Amino acid sequence: MSRIGKLPIAVPAGVDVTIDGRTVKVKGPKGELTHTVAAPIEIVKNEDGTLQVTRPNDERQNKALHGLSRTLVANMITGVTQGYVKKLEISGVGYRVQAKGSDLEFSLGYSHPITVKAPEGITFKVESPTRFSVEGIDKQKVGEVAANIRKLRKPDPYKAKGVKYEGEVIRRKVGKAGK
Repeated sequence: MSRIGKLPIAVPAGVDVTIDGRTVKVKGPKGELTHTVAAPIEIVKNEDGTLQVTRPNDERQNKALHGLSRTLVANMITGVTQGYVKKLEISGVGYRVQAKGSDLEFSLGYSHPITVKAPEGITFKVESPTRFSVEGIDKQKVGEVAANIRKLRKPDPYKAKGVKYEGEVIRRKVGKAGK
């Protein structure tokens, strides 16, 4: 058994899990998420209210999908109860972010401001002109939106200017040596 896959998934109070064939639907206080499990993997609801993920055999592909499927369902349950947050910060002279309704508008040293629209299920919170966060119930979507925003102006290794995750350490390079 997969070390991760064999662990049962605890379902907290207030979360409703519906299993219909390969489709798992999780409904909680923050919203609802749906996921279709990969072909050989099966999910069963135990009498004690936990979920158990099983695989038919020990083929390499099935072992990989076993742990992945369990983690994806566990992330869905965490998402509908607590949600996910990615905090980002901007450094650089004149670089800033401001909220425009539900969207974000960035000034990142380009000749024009960049507007990022909030996808469905994602909210933005601007704490200051250089700090903001991406919030939502779907861990994959939150991470993808945060990565796409970071991609607008990656931190450069010489002056560390750009958009970076909170707590991210940028490896600095030494500039060219003068005469």
